[in-house]
Amino acid sequence: MGFDSNMANREVCDLIFVDYATKKPFLNMDYANVSTTELTGESVFAYGGKGHPKRVQFSGERSGTLTIETQMQSVKLWQLITGGDTDKSAKYVVRKELSTADGTTVALEDTPVTDTVVVYADGDDCGTELACNVEGKNITLTSALSAGDKVIVYYMKEVASGVERVNIKSTSFPKNFIVYGDTVMKTENDEILPYRLIAYKCAPQSTLSLSFSNNGDPGTITVTCDLMADQDDNILDLILEEE
Repeated sequence: MGFDSNMANREVCDLIFVDYATKKPFLNMDYANVSTTELTGESVFAYGGKGHPKRVQFSGERSGTLTIETQMQSVKLWQLITGGDTDKSAKYVVRKELSTADGTTVALEDTPVTDTVVVYADGDDCGTELACNVEGKNITLTSALSAGDKVIVYYMKEVASGVERVNIKSTSFPKNFIVYGDTVMKTENDEILPYRLIAYKCAPQSTLSLSFSNNGDPGTITVTCDLMADQDDNILDLILEEE
């Protein structure tokens, strides 16, 4: 086999993130486009003599990063980066353009959160608020408009099912993970060798950039993880296997 052959790679790693504390799988990331592993270290020197030459070298501060680029996203990925908690309910403001059937009454599709309804006349969006009373899903304007006139309504909507919310607080921080990666290497002898990596203690940096655009390529998320040593001083394994 080609363990002693020169080899090259042109394929991304699939990655399995395992919770460092519980040792339970947290995320199967088989949709990345780029995965880059970088090892770093610091060198310091003892100097001596005329010309101040380097005499003795010391190595330390061994660390590194695992950087992942992906255009595919998931709730689990957002959790992994931010350390946020998930919830099955949410509240958010919605905007509706509606008509008054009789010039006074406006019917909403759902019940708004109490004291959150704001109504504007059509053509005066976010302008002068129209006085109204709200009961359930019905809005009654204090001053009547003409029948069929349109109004713009803002209100807070509460959803208690069919929703997944990631709540990120100022106290939210990512967990540590053990990361298992696999891809393939190709040798000069045209052999394909399975390649695996193990990052023994991986800490995602809590930086998340979500880009939304109506042109160009789909948005890319970059996940940068710091590589640390585990309790046995392990940082990284690089593994080649026979096909």
